[in-house]
Amino acid sequence: QVQLVESGGGLVQAGGSLRLSCLASGSTVSSYTMAWYRQAPGKQRELVARISTSGYAVYADSVKGRSTISRDNAKNTVSLQMNSLKSEDTGVYYCNADGSWNVGGNYWGQGTQVTVSS
Repeated sequence: QVQLVESGGGLVQAGGSLRLSCLASGSTVSSYTMAWYRQAPGKQRELVARISTSGYAVYADSVKGRSTISRDNAKNTVSLQMNSLKSEDTGVYYCNADGSWNVGGNYWGQGTQVTVSS
């Protein structure tokens, strides 16, 4: 069982930066593909960025070039650095641990609100 807790959300002006963090407990996160999802009001949850167990990262087109996902297995954390924020980035951001490739399991954090003002 993996528990995920997000932090770092809040209100930020357009063009600013934000760093989201996800702390995992209950199990080592090194065996999981980690990802950040977000859900804007009235929209479906969407993938923002994903990082594999080997460190390979994939980004949604909307954030590519201005976002960086990283993981620190020793600290059991995954982070999302977002720069040049825009109003379209507003939403609840969720941390996800996906073990479908090996150990199994799929876990979600409670989410953290990100609001980008214009």
